[in-house]
Amino acid sequence: MIFRLNDEIAFPDPRLGNPDGLFAVGGDLSIDRLLLAYENGIFPWFSFRDCEEVMWWCPMQRFVIFPNEVHISHSMRTLFNKGEYQFSVNKDFEGVIRNCSRLRIEEDGAWLGDDMIAAYTELHRLGYASSVEVWKGDELVGGLYGVTMGKIFIGESMFSLVPSGSKMALIILAQLMEEQGGALIDCQLETPHLRSMGGRFISYDEYMKIMGI
Repeated sequence: MIFRLNDEIAFPDPRLGNPDGLFAVGGDLSIDRLLLAYENGIFPWFSFRDCEEVMWWCPMQRFVIFPNEVHISHSMRTLFNKGEYQFSVNKDFEGVIRNCSRLRIEEDGAWLGDDMIAAYTELHRLGYASSVEVWKGDELVGGLYGVTMGKIFIGESMFSLVPSGSKMALIILAQLMEEQGGALIDCQLETPHLRSMGGRFISYDEYMKIMGI
């Protein structure tokens, strides 16, 4: 079932949605609505060129990485040990989100348009969205950004201008979360890249229990 949202800041039970996770359309990208969405394991994802309304998703099987389970291959350890790259957190959120958008903007189904960028930039200003950056000298060459709710970091997008740039950012994120008591990285979508790094599925109910808010 797909529900239509109105101006009220509320969501129906996502367990009633479609098997693919889509369960609602409409509403807006206001901060209050986004925060309520993420508190309930819901996220917006839609092609801004093709869709007139926001589409809201909440898969009942969540593809996630537990920080202490992130897989660091021998080649990645070698790359880190070379010391060619530097890492930071929230040093250039705008640069990360703009690169994530720029590298996909011409693709069919591109979703990171101006409205989404503005919404997540405001979430960052309010302290809910964060970025991890990968630098080579003064050049931003990789990174990721996402939203933190409770003990979960919900990854939104990543980019890489050098081989394994996004992998390095994800490993740094996992290590920081493990140090700081974070419990889970929500990958949203399964990809071979993320599965190779330790991604696996858990149920929505387990996901919400881990979030702990």
